[in-house]
Amino acid sequence: MTQQPQRYAKITGWGKYVPEKILTNADFEKMVDTTDEWITSRTGIKERHIRAEGENSSDMSVKSALPALEMAGITPKDLDLIIVACSSPDYLVPGVATIVQEKLGASCGAFQLTSGCSGWVYALVTASQFIQSGTMNNILVIGTEILSFGIDYTDRTTCVLFGDASASVVLQATNKPAGVLHYELGSDGSGAKSLYVPAAGTAMPLGKHAKEVIDNKLMYLKMDGPEVFKFATRVLSSSMKRTLDKAGMLPEQIDLFIPHQANLRIIETAARMMRQPLDKFFINLHKYGNTSAASVPLALVEAFEQGRIKAGDKVLMCAFGAGLTWASALVQLGEVEGAEAAAVEQGSIAENWLSIGKARYLAKKTVNAVQDTVQNLMMNWKMRQYDAARRKKQQRESAN
Repeated sequence: MTQQPQRYAKITGWGKYVPEKILTNADFEKMVDTTDEWITSRTGIKERHIRAEGENSSDMSVKSALPALEMAGITPKDLDLIIVACSSPDYLVPGVATIVQEKLGASCGAFQLTSGCSGWVYALVTASQFIQSGTMNNILVIGTEILSFGIDYTDRTTCVLFGDASASVVLQATNKPAGVLHYELGSDGSGAKSLYVPAAGTAMPLGKHAKEVIDNKLMYLKMDGPEVFKFATRVLSSSMKRTLDKAGMLPEQIDLFIPHQANLRIIETAARMMRQPLDKFFINLHKYGNTSAASVPLALVEAFEQGRIKAGDKVLMCAFGAGLTWASALVQLGEVEGAEAAAVEQGSIAENWLSIGKARYLAKKTVNAVQDTVQNLMMNWKMRQYDAARRKKQQRESAN
């Protein structure tokens, strides 16, 4: 019996869309008690894009999908599936993906994947599984968010953080190593209320709780900033390290890291924990803020546009967000040829030894393990200090 060749899901097209309207830090100085210096020093964000009146998530999805399809050389009729990662759909029901499917003129299945800021990486991994299993050949993966509709613009702790955007990629089947090679998907529901919208779901339906919802602004996103910051600081680097371990790779073998664009200090911490220079981490949050599920694909598209990545490069993406969830994916851009391709199919560690040498790889892994232990101890110590200082501040405020 002839063995079927391994299938992979190659990224063959990409596109983005951001609304024209921009809110700068200077604009926020006129809206809430804040300053450009305060926002920039704590987040790294300078401006964010906001949807036009009447512009919906389905509209933005289509605008980022069309250039991706054109680049891939296919039409909407060629698609086997559309996945839209989105937490801000046009309607609660139906999911936004079916509306996107109709607007594109496609005739395939479509579904919405809601996993907060991690959603697009979840969707990318999910789409890859359909192709690798042999059941589909062409899948459109979109990340779209209109967070401006669900933000309280009198709450300076959240309103300065978020923006609106959409970005898409097309995945197509290939028999040569490409696309998602290794990944990690994670969730910790104990932190669900650290970042959530209290009302409009079955826990607090609007019809029954309308007055309470409006009076307390429970229809807007609520965030425990310190808890989310601690979670993100811990999980961003640790998830990427575990994904690299699965691949048998070292951080220096990654051509570009594409982290979720939420906070510059979180990205800087991840770079230190990975022991890699910050310029290996793609950063565009100063232009867009946190665009949730659109964040990682938007950064990926801009990395292509700026020539930061090319066919043959290995990219490590990681996102974190509501849930609390996280997701990492090691992606090969373009197809791997020759001996390296054979090594990938035989096992990632074999590829690693092929490229940098067995002895060096094992020595570096040992050194990294020791450094990781020390870094983790230091990180835990700093987190305990941070928590102690926070509790003292809360006690002082309560006493007053």
